[in-house]
Amino acid sequence: MKEEREVLVRYRLEQAEESLESALLLMDNGKYRPSVSRSYYAMFYAVLALLVKESRHTSKHSGAIAMFNREFVKKGIFDRDFSRWLQEAFDLRQRADYRELFSVSYDRTKSVLEHAKTFVSGVKRLIGKTMNQD
Repeated sequence: MKEEREVLVRYRLEQAEESLESALLLMDNGKYRPSVSRSYYAMFYAVLALLVKESRHTSKHSGAIAMFNREFVKKGIFDRDFSRWLQEAFDLRQRADYRELFSVSYDRTKSVLEHAKTFVSGVKRLIGKTMNQD
């Protein structure tokens, strides 16, 4: 079972990296709404990797965010900025995907992408440390 979890953790981190790459390509081509969405998904997949690593599971975005906050932010493993960035990206993704006539600026898109990069990098660093301890 441990090996299966490690494979899934790696898969989720790969999804996070692919989402970051997609977000950058979209932003560079003036597609800000889908870029924000991909930045959010990069963070979401990173959270799923953490949850798999800790043998936790949820099928809902709100559940994953709540678990991340409870298990990693409140315990001081990640700074509160990580929670704020994840929630902001989630809210923007919701508006970008579902609200009519929603637009997002280049500067906001770039900021969300930069936060997503930092978020994914931090998660990868933590997972790398814990996988080496197992």
